[in-house]
Formats: sequence, C-alpha cells, structure tokens
Amino acid sequence: MLKTNSLVKIFKTDEIETTAINKVDLEVKKGEFVAIMGPSGCGKSTLLNIVGLLDNPSGGELYFDNIEVSKFKERQRTELRKANVGFVFQSFNLIDELSVFENVELPLLYLKVSVSERKKKVEAVLDRMKIAHRKKHFPQQLSGGQQQRVAIARAVVSNPKLILADEPTGNLDSANGQEVMNLLTELNKEGTTIVMVTHSPSDAEYAHRVIQLFDGHIVTENIKKKL
Repeated sequence: MLKTNSLVKIFKTDEIETTAINKVDLEVKKGEFVAIMGPSGCGKSTLLNIVGLLDNPSGGELYFDNIEVSKFKERQRTELRKANVGFVFQSFNLIDELSVFENVELPLLYLKVSVSERKKKVEAVLDRMKIAHRKKHFPQQLSGGQQQRVAIARAVVSNPKLILADEPTGNLDSANGQEVMNLLTELNKEGTTIVMVTHSPSDAEYAHRVIQLFDGHIVTENIKKKL
C-alpha cells in the first residue's frame, strides 16, 4: 500500500533550515493498522501529510500502490488522493456553513458521483456512524464525539483504500475517544488500511504495529498484533 525509501522533508526559511523527516524507510501493507508515536515536533504529522499526498518530500522515494509518486505535481497528487485517501483530524475540520449531510457529501461531489448515488452513499454511512438523526444539523450544534463521527463518515463515504488519522481522539473525552477507536478498528477489520498519529498509548493498543519517531527518524517498531 505505502512504501518510503530514505524519505526526507526539509523546511527552509531565509535564516534556518529544519529537517522534519530524515531518511525514513517505512512500509505499510494493505489491511494494516499502524500507529505512529513520538514527542511533539518529531515529524509525525509531516510524515502523515506526505504519505497522504498533501505534500511532496524533499528527497527519497514514496510509493503508493506500487506507483512512485514523490515527484508528482499538485494536480496529480490531488487526483490520486481524492480517489484513495480519507482523512480524520483532531480538530474535525468540518465546514460550519454546511449541514452534516453536506459535509459528508463533499468527497463525492469532488468525484462527480451522481445525485442519487450520493444520497444513497451518504445516508448509508450516516446510519452506520449512528449520526443520521443529525443529518440536517450544523457542526456547531453537535458534541465533539458527534462531530468526529461525522468526520469519519466523510473520510469513508468514498470507500478509500487508506484512512489517515491525526490525533483522532485528541479533542474527545475518554468515552467518545473509545467509540472513535472502535469505529476505526471496525473499518480496519473490513479491509481499510489505517495509519494513525497519536500521543495516546491506549489508542496505540488498537494498532497492529507501533512506530516510534524521534527527530525525524524511526527509532523503534513494535509489532503488537498480526494481520
């Protein structure tokens, strides 16, 4: 599914050069659930952005489904990303002016899915996430746990091969956080590959494998569960 060879990401300003990712070799197999951990500023989110095709690396190679994509232009990355990758963020990233239904519908609009098919897919995923009764509400009318369920619905409505989750329980209490992790685990058991950045050891327990990142390097890998 994903593979990197000597991946590097350098951020430059007029006065300073910062190496966020430093020669990372990583492989994520189809159907895996991988957690990436490490202290703040170690490069976790930068790595997630690169493997999620939101950004290009400064050096090295990135393979997505056996396609070398490290030098793709933004338009090429966008086309590949919108058909294959779903994102779940700590801050939910819902659009306040859109209803729950409209927020979840967005990826299907980008994919030019027909009106009738969009309606069917959105209603099915809202039912699954137990949030259908709120489909006409707006994000600010929902609790944090409900907003994250909407965000997960939006991430999976197009049936992506890969879900990238950046601190998905970071803004939630323990009960809602556990519910979100159970949802992600269920999706993974059905075949969706998941890569999750987290500070939470309890969230990492749900993963098959835990990767520890420090100063842009992978320092340890711990296999917790077999596929």
